[in-house]
Formats: sequence, structure tokens, C-alpha cells
Amino acid sequence: MDRIVDSRDQKFVLYEMLNVTDLCQTEMFADFDQDMFDMTLDLTKQICEEHILGCYQEVDSQGGAKFDNGKVTIPPQYHNVHKVMNEAGLFTMGITPEHGGQGMPYTICMASYEYYSFHMGFMLYPEATTGAGHLIEVFGTDRQKKLYMEKMYSQEWGGTMCLTEADAGSDVGALKTKAVRQPDGTFKIYGNKIFITSGENDLFENMVHPVLARIEGDPAGTKGISIFIVPKYRVKEDGSMGEFNDVHCTGIEHKMGLKGSATCSMSFGDNGDCIGELLGEERKGMAIMFQMMNEARLGMGLQGSSTSSVSYLHALAYAKERIQGKNIKDMMNPDAPNVPIIQHPDVRRMLMWMKTHAEGLRALVYLCALCLDKSHASTGEEVDKWTGIMEFLIPICKSYGTDMGFRVTELGIQCFGGYGFCNDYPMHQFMRDMKIASLYEGTNGIQAMDLVARKLGAKKGAVFMNYLGEMNKTYETYKNNPRLADMAKDVKEYIDLLAAMGMYFAQCNKEMKFMIPIANAQPFLQICGNISLAWLHLWMAGVAEEKLEAIYKAKGIADDKKAIKDLPNDDKEVAFYQGKVFGAEYYIRNILPAAKAYAEAIKKEDLSVMKINDASFACGENL
Repeated sequence: MDRIVDSRDQKFVLYEMLNVTDLCQTEMFADFDQDMFDMTLDLTKQICEEHILGCYQEVDSQGGAKFDNGKVTIPPQYHNVHKVMNEAGLFTMGITPEHGGQGMPYTICMASYEYYSFHMGFMLYPEATTGAGHLIEVFGTDRQKKLYMEKMYSQEWGGTMCLTEADAGSDVGALKTKAVRQPDGTFKIYGNKIFITSGENDLFENMVHPVLARIEGDPAGTKGISIFIVPKYRVKEDGSMGEFNDVHCTGIEHKMGLKGSATCSMSFGDNGDCIGELLGEERKGMAIMFQMMNEARLGMGLQGSSTSSVSYLHALAYAKERIQGKNIKDMMNPDAPNVPIIQHPDVRRMLMWMKTHAEGLRALVYLCALCLDKSHASTGEEVDKWTGIMEFLIPICKSYGTDMGFRVTELGIQCFGGYGFCNDYPMHQFMRDMKIASLYEGTNGIQAMDLVARKLGAKKGAVFMNYLGEMNKTYETYKNNPRLADMAKDVKEYIDLLAAMGMYFAQCNKEMKFMIPIANAQPFLQICGNISLAWLHLWMAGVAEEKLEAIYKAKGIADDKKAIKDLPNDDKEVAFYQGKVFGAEYYIRNILPAAKAYAEAIKKEDLSVMKINDASFACGENL
């Protein structure tokens, strides 16, 4: 049984639902085919089930990264895992061949990353490095690419993103780090950053920090921010490392999860000798940084999917093996045997909730990645269409994906009962490691604000309408299928509800009731996520039902209900496809209706959260 990712479901989403191999018909991806994709995914699975899952609990129990006198040592297991994965080329899949990578579609990269994104304590070291390297690839000069990017892409040198400060977290514009222009065109950097992932470690021989700072004399707020390349050790023109660059780690955070990841406090220019060089144009730091941020936000959605998957598969395996209690049908029979807990209705309910969210989030994240691939491989108006849908989906993937991912891990613990709360199994660690994903790369509340304030009205609403159009295509495809017609009708009702909520928010803004959308941004995002997963489940059920009809016809049992019911016991493909249909049925009938409750609450236009006095949140006599 798969332990991290259901590989059958993964390949169903990639090849049968999204038809990712259609990308191979484009000029950009013409060198690839399904065999190459499968070889990559199978290799990733083999390595991750042995190495990534193998050290997961061990690293956590040993305390993770260590700080001593300015130096950080990471778990020794990570050195070996990093070496194995780097030699296998797993960190360069999406990098263009021009820069030493394979140039694979981003959708396949995300499918590969899903095997190790649940272990973010490790994953953040290579991920932050590749992200920082990509910033230099897109915005750097030829010289900067040669000096920094190449060694970062090869994982010889590490990378970070130095954004957050003690008084400038989500409010980036309040940062105090400054850059002082030097006669030779470089800048001296002065400031302190916190929560810097991988800021200091013993995995890489040098660290390259993209640092947000304000050049002396530039305006306040985000418009005055620039971004600088600041290496730990200066780099000579021949590419070799030079002297220390006055970059210090002053400590690491002690966290509830992700213990293997070194979350550092960094100080730049304590001795007045920290040299940085401008990346891109002056005062364009935020725009440059957001490229890396958007990539990271989709990565957080993948963390939600990956952690949902590994938690669900562990809970499923345990429920099949754990013998306790009698089947409810035999509860009055004292001689009846005890059964696996998967036979108990409440455990089945929890497993179905986990299954449908894990599989729905996988489809959502892969779809977003496919939109990015299509935007790169298309021409004309198609580029704008797929780029727009991808950008619309980013905050939904990040926020809904991580919120639901956390809830899946909580149910995973519940399936294990008391053992889920103990160190014998990794269930509690899945939950602890997952929680950070709703906080970093922009909190989930910020994602909701981004969705409502920027994405919903993008291009005068055309992006939102394009997204609704894709949903309606699925409805039109399956509305007359006898098995799916009722589900399709329900999903269509909620697609129309989503469209109506978008129009309602637009009307609120026209009537100067802009606080209604702002105060209800998070509930609206929940509506978007909920309905998006329902749409995807209908789509998956439609594909599965077509496959089932073909199988029944080939076996000559299309009209034999009993034979169809018994067939999953002997045919794994039938069992899989029927699971997709029943999963869609469960999600659409039991989980989708929550969207209507959110919509009704929003339309009450209650603003008590804004009206309440700050002092009224708590009025104890000692406050």
C-alpha cells in the first residue's frame, strides 16, 4: 500500500482527468512523454518512501536543527537525503535545460514534489534555494546568474528570502533595513530580519540572501523597497568564495513543528561591512519578491495536499489493521468476532472526509500548476486566460489547501484514537508540521483579502468569469449522465451561487459598502474552495463513470446490479473508479452545502466584528 501519495489517484488526475500529456503536443514540451513522466514519479516515490518518510519521526524526536555560537547544524540525516535527491535530479526538474535542469512541465514537478512536501522541515532547504535562484534567473544580470544562480541551482549554495522584521511582518512596507549606496555601485546593508528559513545551516557552503531593504532617501511604504543579493561570503569575479560578508545568525526559533528546518534571526551589517548588490531595478523589490512568493504560496497548497495524503493513507492503513469492537450489524451477538475499525460507521465517515479532501486538494493544486504550464505553452488570448485562472487559484490553493490540510491531520489523529496522540505514530507530527502553512508566505487571512480585493475583479471580472466558464463546461458534459445528473444539478446550483456572490460583492463596492467584502473575505474564500472541490469531484466522477461503463460493457454486466456491486472485490480498477464516484457523491451531498450557509451569513451584512470596541473583547476586572 502507498504510504505518502496514492499513486493510482495521482496518475488518474494527471492523465485521465487533466490530460497533462496534451502538453507534449506543444513546442515547449515536445521532448517529453508519459513514460518519462512515470519514470520520474516512480523514482521520486521510491526515494521518498525510503529516505524522506524514513527519517521523518526520527528528526522530530531528536530536536531538529541546533544553534550554537552563531552556527546552525541541521539534522545529519538531511545531508544524506539531500545528496541522494540532488544526484537523482529531483531538485532541477522544473529548471530549464539552459541552466542545467530538465525543463519538465510544472504540473509534473508538483506531482513529484507531493511525495516530499509533507516533510517541509527538510523540503524548505532545497525549495528556498531554488526559489531564490529563480529570482536571479528572471531579474538578475548575466554576471549575477553566473556568479550566484548556477551554484544555487546545483544546490552547492543555498538561498533564502529575507523579508520579515520584528515590526514588519505582514506589513512589509514598515521595514527598517536600509541600503546605503557606495561609489562602486554596491550597497552597504544594515538591518535585522526574523523568521528566515534556512538563514544559516551547515548543508551549503555559502548562502545567498535576497534581502528587502530601502535605499537611503527612497519613499516610505512598499513603493520605496528594493531587493538586494547579499551572500554570506562575498563572491569573487571568478566565482570562488571570498571574505565573510558581515552576515550573522543570532538565533533560531523553537517551534511546535518543522523542527528540522532552521528558522533564523539574521543580522546584516553589525560591523558596517555587509555588502549587497541590487537585484533588478530600484524600488521594484516588492514586485520581484512576489514572483517567489506566488511560487511559495502554491507550494504551501501542495503542502496541504501532501500532508492530507500522507495522513489519510496512514489512517486508512491503521483502520484496516486495528481490530476493535463488533460490526454494528452484530452488536447484539456476544459470539460475533471483533472487526477492523474501518467497518465502524464513524470511522468510515472520517476516512471519507479525509479521502475526498486529500483527493480534491490534489486535483486543485495540479490544476493550478497546469494553468501555469498552459500559459507558458500557449499563444495569444490563451496566455492571458490561463495566467488569470492560475493567479485566481493561488490564494485558494494556499488558504483553503492549508486550512483543510490541517483538518485532515486532526481527523487522522482521531482515527488512531489515543495512539494518535502518542509518539508511536507520526499523526501528531503531521498536524504540528501542517499548522505553519496557514501562517507563512502570507497568512490565510491575507490570501482571502488578495482574492477579494485583487483577483475577483481582475480584468474587470473577466478572470472570474473564465473560471466559472470552466466549471460550467464540466456541468454541460455530465448533466445528462444518468448516474451523475443529480450531482451535476447540485454542483450547477453552487456554481451559480458563486457567480451571484461575486456580483453581490461588486454591488457592495458600488454602493460604498466595501467593508462587507473585506470583513467577509475569509468566508468567501471558503465558498470558493468548497465549490471548487465540488466541481473537481464532479469532473473526476465523470471520468471515472465513463471508465466504469466501458468496463461493465466489456464484461457483459452493464445491466447486472449484483455483479457490478461485487466486482470491486476482484477488480482493483473497478474498486478505484467506484471510489471516485462515491467520493464525489459524499462530498457534493455532505460537504458542499456548507457554502450556502456561508453565503447566507455574508448577505446578512453583519459587521459586528468591526463595530465592537477593542476594549469590549474582554472586560474582566483585571484587564
